[in-house]
Amino acid sequence: MAKKEKVKHVADMSTEEKIKEAARKVFTQKGYAATRTRDIAEEAGLNLALLNYYFRSKEKLFEIIMLEKMQKFFSVLLPVINNAATTLEGKVEAIASNYIVLLTTNPDLPLFILSEVRHNPEIFIKIAQNKTFLQDSFFVKQIHKKRPDCNPLQFLVSLLAMCVFPFVMKPVLQKMTDINEADFHKMMLARKTLIPVWTKAMLKAK
Repeated sequence: MAKKEKVKHVADMSTEEKIKEAARKVFTQKGYAATRTRDIAEEAGLNLALLNYYFRSKEKLFEIIMLEKMQKFFSVLLPVINNAATTLEGKVEAIASNYIVLLTTNPDLPLFILSEVRHNPEIFIKIAQNKTFLQDSFFVKQIHKKRPDCNPLQFLVSLLAMCVFPFVMKPVLQKMTDINEADFHKMMLARKTLIPVWTKAMLKAK
């Protein structure tokens, strides 16, 4: 976004949205514990009293931002696993492709969620209201049918790890190897094809 366009974009936003956009940036950079409401107010270009008028506490504002990020993270998963018309193989392909696209454009998302869930598990518990969406899904039923001896949770955790872990480890990979942004991007795009192949082998193995 060009500088003039960015300024116009900020000017057109409501005060509430300015605060939320600033909070997204500051919470992602610093985490919940190290963020002060004053930091968010300064990032938004507003005074602290105005921020407190719209959002009564740092915790309340963080819950809103965390909920947004959790919804974004799971938005590519939930419609897929509950689709009765898609095969298990089709679901795996869609999950792998969707997460690679999502995390390529939002590389800080998984690390932020993992870090904050670890330090603030009570917030995640408060946000995650639906506890049965996974076990009641068509995804789980299809795994049971294909491999009755396979734990669906084990399979899903492995699938998500293959999608998400490279993005979490990206800074380490770049330090330990000569991989640059362009090569990392190519590697992630290749995983759209590779992950379904690997998971297919997992379902066959006994």
